Amino acid sequence: MDDRLVQFDNKMTKSLGNLHEEFNGIRAGRANPHVLDRLRVDYYGTPTPVQQVANVNVPEPRMLQIQPWEPSMVKVIEKAILSSDLGINPTNDGKVIRLAFPELTEERRKELAKDIKKKGEAAKVAVRNIRRDANDTFKKLGKKDDISEDEIKDLEGEIQKMTDKYIAEIDKAVEEKTKEILTV
Repeated sequence: MDDRLVQFDNKMTKSLGNLHEEFNGIRAGRANPHVLDRLRVDYYGTPTPVQQVANVNVPEPRMLQIQPWEPSMVKVIEKAILSSDLGINPTNDGKVIRLAFPELTEERRKELAKDIKKKGEAAKVAVRNIRRDANDTFKKLGKKDDISEDEIKDLEGEIQKMTDKYIAEIDKAVEEKTKEILTV
């Protein structure tokens, strides 16, 4: 791959990776520890991921169990969960916090499917913006470094192929996540 294309490929890869991370945070009616990935708790004045202050495990398909290493963190974690957009009320016994994942209703599944499509579209826009930046960069190179128009056209063709590849991967990821959400 041309060295001038590598940086744009890396940016597109990051956009796709970000989409996958966002999809991990969408709960599909089953307990998934990744729904807590973006959740931060105040640990001695520092916003810290829940996984760094507690053990998180899945004792049953619809139950997440969070066991803080310090008993004082139970209330802090519980408060963070309540103020998040998870939509689940935690229960605790003083030592362990439990999150019971309810069965998703048909209406909620359709809402989540729309949300997934929206996130997919945002990722596509990001990839297209990277393509636009790349094309602008190539045009500037042509003026500055006396690169031939044919070479610029080749670079633009390569960046278009790369864009098409990532758009297809985003579509595939959206389709898979939608299918997972809509499967009862």
